[in-house]
Parts: sequence; C-alpha cells; structure tokens
Amino acid sequence: MPKLVVLLEQLLAPVPGGTGRYSRELTAALAATAPAGWTVGSAVARHADPTPAIIPGVEGPRLLPLPRQALVAAWDSGVPLWPGGDAVHAPTPLAPPGPRRGCELVVTVHDTVPWTYPDGLTRRGVGWHRRMVERAARRADALVVPTAAVAQDLPRHVPCPARVYVVGEGVTAAVTHLPVQAAGIATRLGLPPRYVLAVGTLEPRKGIETLLAALAAPHAPDLPVVLVGQPGWGRLEPAALARRSGLDPARVHLLGRITDQELAVVLHGAAVLAAPSLAEGFGLPLLEAMAAGVPVVHSDVPALVEVAGGVGVTVQRNDVGALAAALRAVLSDPGAAQAMSAAGRRRAQQFSWERTARRVWSMHVELRHCRTRRVTS
Repeated sequence: MPKLVVLLEQLLAPVPGGTGRYSRELTAALAATAPAGWTVGSAVARHADPTPAIIPGVEGPRLLPLPRQALVAAWDSGVPLWPGGDAVHAPTPLAPPGPRRGCELVVTVHDTVPWTYPDGLTRRGVGWHRRMVERAARRADALVVPTAAVAQDLPRHVPCPARVYVVGEGVTAAVTHLPVQAAGIATRLGLPPRYVLAVGTLEPRKGIETLLAALAAPHAPDLPVVLVGQPGWGRLEPAALARRSGLDPARVHLLGRITDQELAVVLHGAAVLAAPSLAEGFGLPLLEAMAAGVPVVHSDVPALVEVAGGVGVTVQRNDVGALAAALRAVLSDPGAAQAMSAAGRRRAQQFSWERTARRVWSMHVELRHCRTRRVTS
C-alpha cells in the first residue's frame, strides 16, 4: 500500500503565513480524497510539541531525528535524510535533496519572489530559497506552482527539467460562512462598522505602506483599515507608517493572527479588500474575499490578475493615487460593488481544496505509474 508523506514543518514556523495555510488545507484535502490503496502521513523536524502539525485523517506527524535548524542545514547541504513514505510532497521549498530510490518527490514552488523581489526577503533567505528551488527543479520528479504566471516566470530564473504542474489553491469553507456568534466576535475584535481590509503577513512586499499612504490621500475614502496577519520580515510598524503618510494611526486596526471563524467575521464585515502586493504567487486572501462576496482592489501583479479573473479593480503597483481612486470608486458606487460581489462569488466557485487535492493526486499517481513501468520494462 503506497504512502504519501507531506512535510508540515511550515505549520510549526513562528509565522506560518500563507504557505502554512496552504500546507494544512492541502494535506487535509489529500487525506479526504486519497485514491484506493493510498494512505497519507506527515513529517516534521524534531519538536517538543508538534501538536500544531496534527491534521485529522493524516498519520503523524512523524518526528525526524533533527531539530528544525539542523534539518534545514542538513537538506541544504545535501544530506539524503528521507522523511518516509513511497512519495513525498513538500508544500514549501524545504525538501530532501532528491527522491529516494523507488520513491517520488514533488515540491510546491509558490512564487519567484527570491528573484523578482529579493528585497522582500533577508539576504540569507534569498540565497536559501534560490538554492532549494534550483535543486528541486533539477532533482525532484515534478514541481507544483499555483498559477500560470509563476509557471511562465520560473524558467526565466531557473532551468526547469522537472515537470511543472499548475495547480491552483482553494477556499476554506470556514471563512465563507458566518458563525452563529458573529456579532460577539465582531465586538470582541473591535471591528469598525465599515472598513477597508488587508490580509497577509505584515512585510514590505505586501504593499501595506502604499495602502496606508493611499488612505491618507485627500480623495481617498474616509474609512479605517483593518490589517490581519502576523508581523513578518522587515519589522513593519503600521502606526509609524501611517504617521509618516499623514494618516491618523487611530484609523489603523491591527488584529494580528486570527482564527478561521474570526476571519469569516472580518471578511463579511469588510466594505472592500485591498491587495496592493508588490509580488505574489497566488493571492489566497484575494480568493477568500471574493468567496465571501467582498469587492476587491488589487495590484497588477500577474498572479493576482490571474486569480481575480477580471472581477476586481486592478491598479499599478506602488501607485498611491490610483489605489486611493480605485477604493473610492468601489465604495462610492453601491451598484458596482454589488455587481463585483456577485462576480467574485462566481469566480471563487471555480476554486476548491478538493479540486486542488485531486489534481495533486493525479500527478502523484501518474508519477508512480511511470516509475513502475520503468522498473518492470
């Protein structure tokens, strides 16, 4: 009975971010859609408490013999420590240096940020991501990318002899349905009656500085902004950025990391979602906002344009005036906002984690069949 092992180390990272959400949702969906004869397990580095990496229906996590930093260093230097299973799926570039004999290795590459926007990472992070992705392209059996935009851009930076599969992400049902206790959650979070929303790790490439400057513009909508997400690299201080832009810091509401139930309440209370990112590989907050019926204004990052599918308002990256005007246009025209809401819901229905998992399974099954045929021929 073949076993697929998914590496879930990102769930134990200090800031799991969007790749953590991807890892959890994909793995749960893989377990729910496993083909006959397959089982799904997980593996992580040695941790005192691996509880955050436990996913119902998934065996494990199996603890590897090395702690996180040592495991990262070992795989980076080429130590062939196999995490178990007949096939391994690495939902981030943290992966073994190559497949074990008779096994398959697939790695998800979320974006080309280490090449196109290196300022969005530390110098060490840029080097590590480049090395791991370049090696995965050479040695893994296949790469998964979330958008055609990434698939088209990746060969410009990395030779890609490995097969590349475009597999989009999905919408978590929990964030699109209001919980019974929604009013109490809104009160506890201190949500304003009407607000602009931005969701994502607080780091430079998310364009938060541009958003705050846009809301300070004279022609911008006079609304507060709610920021959801943990602080990441770059030590952004939204209050300081607001003051620098001339925006009253009292209009900036920081929620940090919140639960799916809380996110559902925050999404449904938003008047518009702003996604002014400078670089992205997919844009899950954009998709989840559309699924919740929230109009979206996003930058012209190719991946965001692809995911939005024409139902959002697109503005040029770093263009403060254009972002302010777009937000005002959406918020001042209820009819247009309602039409965007309906179109966004329809667009989001094309994405689901079940569909994502089934496409990933078809890839793993195909790779196993190809390997079996080679062995028996």
